[in-house]
Amino acid sequence: MRLLSRGFIRSDDDRAQPSEPDPSRRNNLSLLTTLIHHQGALSRAQLTRLTGLNRSTVGTLIAQLVSMGLVYETAPAGDRQVGRPSPEVHPSRSVAALAVYPEIDAVTIGLVGLGGKVHKKIRFDTDRIPSAQEAVNIASVVIAGMRSELDASYRITGIGLAVPGLVNLGDGVVRHAPHLGWRNEPVARMLGEATGYVCQAANDASLGAEAELLFGAGAGAGQGNLVYLNGGASGIGGGIIANGQLLRGASGYAGELGHTFVRSGGKTCHCGATGCLETVVSQSRLLDLAGLSRGGTADLEEALANNSRAEVSDEVSRQLSYLGIALRNAVNIFNPEAIVLDGFLGTLHALAPTSLDGALQSQALDGPAGQVRIYRAALGSDLMMIGAAELAFTQFLADPAGLGHASYPPDK
Repeated sequence: MRLLSRGFIRSDDDRAQPSEPDPSRRNNLSLLTTLIHHQGALSRAQLTRLTGLNRSTVGTLIAQLVSMGLVYETAPAGDRQVGRPSPEVHPSRSVAALAVYPEIDAVTIGLVGLGGKVHKKIRFDTDRIPSAQEAVNIASVVIAGMRSELDASYRITGIGLAVPGLVNLGDGVVRHAPHLGWRNEPVARMLGEATGYVCQAANDASLGAEAELLFGAGAGAGQGNLVYLNGGASGIGGGIIANGQLLRGASGYAGELGHTFVRSGGKTCHCGATGCLETVVSQSRLLDLAGLSRGGTADLEEALANNSRAEVSDEVSRQLSYLGIALRNAVNIFNPEAIVLDGFLGTLHALAPTSLDGALQSQALDGPAGQVRIYRAALGSDLMMIGAAELAFTQFLADPAGLGHASYPPDK
């Protein structure tokens, strides 16, 4: 079980009372809550099997989580079980995180519940690229407008901020977001001070990779080695999952696959180098050819698919050829089981689904190429909200009891 490798401790000692600072109990509550968050409703029997804890310990821990309003139980679905039925345990809707995603043309704010369900998403379009302070102002005003609802119906674990750029995970400082023009911006601190919520920031594509692993294309498929690439208005980002863990690097900067070198003599990138992937694989070029000023991937895909001009098909083929070079490099270096393409990169793949497979089979090493499959991201437009929220759930999942008890009726 992948989650058991994340530093959790199993213990069958269920003698401690809930109020005692018992590390084993805290870790076991963390383990159960994390399983329910990532996998959805699970029966007590399933939780017993997945954790290796004894049945009475699981029962005691679930009772504590129910009393705190973090989970709720229902009768088992169907009536075909043999023996004593095992109640199903569900994540509480009242536990939620806020998510913020600034791009060059918008700031999106979301409310995401335990279990990865997006309850609300608000996109605030901007006429120009927002500065860090402007993005913080937009997000804080939107959150302030939601505050009465949040206070009445939710317990917020914090804010997760997904940024298309290099983010120091330790302090939430954006060292460089080239498309946004941000340098050394302490956005996590700024947003935390503006809203009163604890805020953490990380690279958007890294968060997207984790979201797809936990809730999307990689969930339940044994894909502990995954390469994720996201393409959007703010360029191309990537995230690497190795043996079930996000590859962060020394300061959280790993995975910048948009700056993989793919073309000799190419034009200068926003990062200052030449020949980067995102200088030749571009959403803006596709939007221009499709006659769109902006739009989601569904609009772009429909417009390109219905356009029979040779110029369009030539550009799609050209971009796919360079994307194939980048994926060949990733396959040879990381030996993934899956490549997940999001945003307009998923659109490119959908328009010519055999192109990238052919590039890998002809150019990548035989062993790695034969093991990898290419998928389109499963979470769609909710992905960055889910990924950013996962960052805000981190501290809560490590110590669920620290959130306290609910002061309003629990879920039914």
